[in-house]
Amino acid sequence: MHADLTPELLSPAGNWDCARAAVAAGADAIYFGMPKFNARLRADNFTEEDLPGLMEFLHKHGVKGFIAMNTLIFTGELEAAERQLRLIAEAGVDALIIQDLGLAKMAREIAPKVELHASTQMTITAPEGLRFIESLFPLERAVLARELSVKEIERFGTSPSTPLEVFVHGALCVAYSGQCLTSESLGQRSANRGECAQACRMPYELEVDGVRRELGEVRYLLSPQDLAAVDFIPDLVRAGVKSFKIEGRLKTPEYVAAVTRVYRKALDAALADAAPATSPISSDDRYELEMTFSRGLTSGWLGGTNHPYLTHGRFGKKRGPLLGTIAACGGTWIELTDRTDIPLKPGDGVVFDAGENRDLEQGAKIWKIEGERIVFHRTFSGINFTRLKPGQTIYKTSDEKLESDIRRFWQNAKLREKKAPLHLTVTGRPGEPLHVAAASGTLATSAASTLALQEASKHALSAETLIAQFSRLGDTPYELASLDCQLQGECHIALSELNRLRREIVDALAAQDGPDQPAAGPTRITARDLLPPRGLQPSGPAAPQLSVLCRSLPQVEAALESDIATIYCDFEDPRRYKEAVALKSEISDPKSQIHLATPRILKPGETGYLKLIERAEPDGVLLRNLASLDYYKHRSDLRKTGDFSLNVANPITAKLLKEAAALDTLTISYDLNIGQVMDLLQGAPPEWFELTLHQHMPMFHMEHCVFCTFLSEGTTYKDCGRPCESHVVHLRDRVGQKHRLMADVGCRNTLFNGRAQTGARFYDDLRTTGLAKFRIELLDEDDLGALRTIAAYQDLLTGRTDAVTLLDNVKAFEKLGVTEGTLV
Repeated sequence: MHADLTPELLSPAGNWDCARAAVAAGADAIYFGMPKFNARLRADNFTEEDLPGLMEFLHKHGVKGFIAMNTLIFTGELEAAERQLRLIAEAGVDALIIQDLGLAKMAREIAPKVELHASTQMTITAPEGLRFIESLFPLERAVLARELSVKEIERFGTSPSTPLEVFVHGALCVAYSGQCLTSESLGQRSANRGECAQACRMPYELEVDGVRRELGEVRYLLSPQDLAAVDFIPDLVRAGVKSFKIEGRLKTPEYVAAVTRVYRKALDAALADAAPATSPISSDDRYELEMTFSRGLTSGWLGGTNHPYLTHGRFGKKRGPLLGTIAACGGTWIELTDRTDIPLKPGDGVVFDAGENRDLEQGAKIWKIEGERIVFHRTFSGINFTRLKPGQTIYKTSDEKLESDIRRFWQNAKLREKKAPLHLTVTGRPGEPLHVAAASGTLATSAASTLALQEASKHALSAETLIAQFSRLGDTPYELASLDCQLQGECHIALSELNRLRREIVDALAAQDGPDQPAAGPTRITARDLLPPRGLQPSGPAAPQLSVLCRSLPQVEAALESDIATIYCDFEDPRRYKEAVALKSEISDPKSQIHLATPRILKPGETGYLKLIERAEPDGVLLRNLASLDYYKHRSDLRKTGDFSLNVANPITAKLLKEAAALDTLTISYDLNIGQVMDLLQGAPPEWFELTLHQHMPMFHMEHCVFCTFLSEGTTYKDCGRPCESHVVHLRDRVGQKHRLMADVGCRNTLFNGRAQTGARFYDDLRTTGLAKFRIELLDEDDLGALRTIAAYQDLLTGRTDAVTLLDNVKAFEKLGVTEGTLV
């Protein structure tokens, strides 16, 4: 399956110019999107009409083309997704990059000759998670989560067989890909649907124990610097990584060209010498990386955990390299101290960092340089010079000459056509025809001369002569790679006959590889063939059941007191799970089951958390990641619920997960609105599902620890002092809304929407489908608040109250109010 495992450099292409720039700069493959099912909808993208020409262009130059269909697919979109898969297969696309498990199953069945790459949106963070996906369908590539270190990536080599791909450059999401619900929660723009609103790049205030913490100019608490792993390429090669991916489908062709050619140099050097004594990357190369786009460059998580290194909080948009600090200023000029060696000339753009609101900061182009003074035009610069003060820092934001040089590079580059290697074996002896056997890749043919070989009187036919004649392949798609001369005796034949044989061989190979032989045609299988059977509708819907997710022992006690049938426990410290399970034994006739939640993320070596859950002896488990599905799939003695983080958005995904992980229940994805939920329940048995009616939406789930970065002097959990255990922390957004921040057992942070949301007014419609399982999730309610919330929803389910009354009651005791949220 994995024929070519030569490490590959993979570049982004948001449009035609970016594709040409990537090819010119040495990319082995590009990835791009189409207008639908693409996580970068704001890119120009490529149309259906573009696809054949784009693939012809790429293949002509020996570059592969991968299409990103890396969004969730809703039930009503399955037929459109199937149509796009067929189009892709017919166009000869090399690979699909896919998030949705149901779509991946469709791709494997409908377009089996197109490689299947698991997107980073699948949240593959542990070998066990990848092993679970491999049990569903074969993969040609797995794109790992960006939060893994090199040492953690190395641990993948011992388990799965799928080649690995790693991001090495570009913007970093603060949340785990596939697990960010912020844009959906705040603005109905789902990141899992390509509509990320980049809320992580916005300013936030930090509130600790109810008091605003003064952080000076530090406001961008969730905005990571950009990834630049160019120095880690040799380590990643040694770790077994086979594809090195550059982020940037929204970036310019100049960015694509500059970054690609730097990483081409780094990867070629690493392949030539896995441990080079000196870095092949020059200061000019690093300057190009910073100037084309950067919010500051880091190696991300690849070197291990160092929270402050990743996110300094001082700005959230493009900066470029630091030039220095203003030492003096007057009129239209400034002088710098701590001057870096970054080149500076008239026409370069700069920005002044005064620690103010970044929307108000000043920037301009340099007019001239006079000795140590940098001078700006009094009128056309637009600068308010009275705002410039000593001590302010200055960054270089643009370099027109560099951009022009890079533009000329990719526009004027002579793109060498990639030709297929041709291997020939020549046999014969005097009195017999000359035979030529030809092979190129998977193609093979042979030809024989119409004339017999003659005994040579003077110049015998030599290997050199044969090579000279058969190398004359001109504008054919082949180039002679080898020729094995096995002639016996002193042979002679007319050169015209050798030329005829060469043409016959090329024509025969071309016929095998022609347009009538599609590389990856679709099958006749349809999306409908993969849907689960609906069966007969029951005579009436099952009685409604309410489950409650608790985050503290007092909340568990409230749920037990309310006779809740299923109680999910999601504690920051799973060592307290045993106490939660023990609470049930204190009740003489318990009507409740205690189910324990796994961490949202499991990284290599963290299955010990799952063993801790087992030792607590729960009635069931709430499974939140692929690794836990793999771990528990053979446990028939536990009730198993797949949580919202598994992103079940269509019936094919539901069927896959339910069967492969032997799940009793699936939680419907939080990305679905009410119409999409209804479609899902009509496309799969409603008894499979549970729907969350009330919750504080978990917006960001991130490896980045805000507690460690901004409330300690440490860099990891080893030296941070654990402020998460002693303080209640909220982040206040630009509109004044406070959002609760919590840490989990792995020190990962979740930011919960400060406004609880409810789908209560859709309850009656949901019941008509046969859905019977409903959940409410508590956050920081005390025991009395938990009892009130639980009672309100019990009354809704039993018909003692309606949604309008419930909304009034909830508003009366919810501290921060309620919105109907993403079900709208």
